[in-house]
Amino acid sequence: MKPIGTLQSCYRDKFGTPRQPGLSPSSWACLKIEKEWQPELSLQGLEGFSHLWLIFLFHQNTNLRYHAKVHPPRLEGKQIGLFATRSPHRPNPIGLSLVKIEKIDGAHIYLSGADLVDGTPILDIKPYLPEVESIPIALSGWSPPGEAKTRLSVRWTEEFLQKVQEWSARIQQPQLKALIDETLSLDPRPLIYKGYEGEASPYRENHAVRLFDGDIHFRFTDAENIEILKILTGLSG
Repeated sequence: MKPIGTLQSCYRDKFGTPRQPGLSPSSWACLKIEKEWQPELSLQGLEGFSHLWLIFLFHQNTNLRYHAKVHPPRLEGKQIGLFATRSPHRPNPIGLSLVKIEKIDGAHIYLSGADLVDGTPILDIKPYLPEVESIPIALSGWSPPGEAKTRLSVRWTEEFLQKVQEWSARIQQPQLKALIDETLSLDPRPLIYKGYEGEASPYRENHAVRLFDGDIHFRFTDAENIEILKILTGLSG
């Protein structure tokens, strides 16, 4: 298989990237269809759809061993069969995400609600068809509806609000503060780091998420509240 393009994303690292699409509606991504696929022809008609499926490679997947049972974050340490989950650690590292189309400009498709890291190779895209793909009576197994993860609270100071406002204007991303709130409130930490808030433990440490060209440093003051400690911008790489 040959990628049709590479995704640009506001998420520069795996840490902080949402584990499912749509959890951060303010997330930004852009897919440029390579010239050899004739985007001036192949994208005709896509503008009439609101959402599309991204079929992609987990290109940063470093787990080379197959595990028939995995630990989904929402099960808090319990195991379940791999094929009953959306874990990226699969026999074939292929992912599927439903994202919103914001606009199409030439060969570029601007998207929101994406859960992909910057540089993800895209294998294919397909329009979402609600009349055949939306099934209200569908069962959701061990992850039933109504058990959506509780969002954590993010504490801002006037200094950091001003910093984000300036950063947002510079990179022309008006939803930047909302993106930070959504990303941090989902609690991006692996399970091993959770449950030590307020304790003297090597797992109780400060964390940082990279968005666009900046790092947001933060810590958990308790199990439900996050405090922003530092914001660094203008970073490269």
